[in-house]
Amino acid sequence: METKVSTSSYGRDLLASVVVFLVALPLCMGIAIASGLPPTAGIITGIIGGIVVGFLAGSPLQVSGPAAGLTVLVLQLVQQHGPEMLGVIVLFAGLLQLAAGVFKLGQWFRAVSPAVIHGMLVGIGVLILASQFHVMLDQKPIGTGIENLAGIPGAIWSAISTGDKHFTAGLVGVLTVATIFGWGSYAPKSIKIIPAPLVGVLVGMIAAAVLHLDINYVNVPDNIWSVTIFPTPERLLRIFEPAILIGAISIAFIASAETLLCATAVDQMHSGPRTKYDRELSAQGVGNAICGVLGVLPMTGVIVRSSANVEAGAVSRNSAIFHGVWLLVFASLLPFTLRYVPVSALAGVLVFTGYKLAYPKIVPALLKFGQGEVIIFAVTVATIVLTDLLKGVVLGLVLSLFKLLYAFSHLVIRKVENTQDNRVDLHLTGSATFIRLPTLASTLEGLKPNAHVHVHVDELDYIDHACIDLLTSWDRQHKASGGSLEIEWENLTQKYKNRTAATFRAAHEAARNGS
Repeated sequence: METKVSTSSYGRDLLASVVVFLVALPLCMGIAIASGLPPTAGIITGIIGGIVVGFLAGSPLQVSGPAAGLTVLVLQLVQQHGPEMLGVIVLFAGLLQLAAGVFKLGQWFRAVSPAVIHGMLVGIGVLILASQFHVMLDQKPIGTGIENLAGIPGAIWSAISTGDKHFTAGLVGVLTVATIFGWGSYAPKSIKIIPAPLVGVLVGMIAAAVLHLDINYVNVPDNIWSVTIFPTPERLLRIFEPAILIGAISIAFIASAETLLCATAVDQMHSGPRTKYDRELSAQGVGNAICGVLGVLPMTGVIVRSSANVEAGAVSRNSAIFHGVWLLVFASLLPFTLRYVPVSALAGVLVFTGYKLAYPKIVPALLKFGQGEVIIFAVTVATIVLTDLLKGVVLGLVLSLFKLLYAFSHLVIRKVENTQDNRVDLHLTGSATFIRLPTLASTLEGLKPNAHVHVHVDELDYIDHACIDLLTSWDRQHKASGGSLEIEWENLTQKYKNRTAATFRAAHEAARNGS
């Protein structure tokens, strides 16, 4: 019986690995080109993410590889420091991740505000869509994110008015995007297991081949390993330069946050073993360190490939490992087939990916936690698009910290006096913590000794032990002087129980919708 179960699991993992391989192949190449590197640099990262990280992973059903979320940052680093320094940056980013996993910091990355994480992903989506739209027209991106966005209408008009190869490439890209949309929406369920991005690229390839189109095609070497750039001692010593060090820290932080967010989403998709976050972080560190030694793209856990893995019926880490093997076999034996892929078709895949990332579907879930979360989300997105990824994430984190400090220090005390009945109503709104204890104490001490005081806590979000002690001790003193104090302690306790449950449900729904 055990043998049958093992054989069945093996077969399901094998089938799932083929599906993931078909999803990963166009994405690995497209992300590499968008990052300013040869397409095989993305395939090598996918191979390492499958075989090495798949074997070590703390999230067995998560699939790792080059991620759209790092495209913008990697392109900036390649443009600023050259492709030869990218390996050094990725190597040290991997070592930082490995150290974070060893020192059990995996759970801390999960503490980053969802508003910042989703703002980062949406901002990245906008940047990818804006830059790859120009690539889809066989043109180079103009510059910054806002410049690329502003330049889209002009690029479209130029391509249409001239009717040259840029217009032709754009038609292939549009055909690719339309195929992806159509396949996802209208393909029969029996064949929907074939990934939409792969179908889109195949349609673009066939159209270009049949019509003999004069557009740009993927350029790959016969030997995929020829793109590797090994770090030299001189380059390694440059890690102490501030710009290089900040680049390594940025990749380590963003890759870790995206990986663990993805792992949390994957856990919600299946009923198997839960993620071991520190082990996953260490595995990612090992994978990125190897990618750094080879001078190729960094990796993260990626939701598109991971969800395809779960939906295809994977039951263990074998599927992720096998998908890496398929990438290795294909790129080693059949690299010449990639030369028939139009660059505009791969750009079309990334335009679609950018659209999916940029669509603000998380906003309704964030609204359940207040307008402050939506403001942090919007500011993070705007800063990323207007400046760069690092500034946007840092500003989002700073705003989250200020919001937290405000939430735990903001207390409004509204006093309503009824002299005829010798009654005082105190309405507390916000958070009653030790930070606001002097204000609360001053208000209580200023009341008449013999007054009947009713403290309303319906609009109170939180109260700590220090303020509870204050109310308790003041209650005794006030009664001794002939007064009385009324608080709905039982209702308050029940309300907090209900609110905790509601908050948990909202957080769970936000994580599910945001995945």
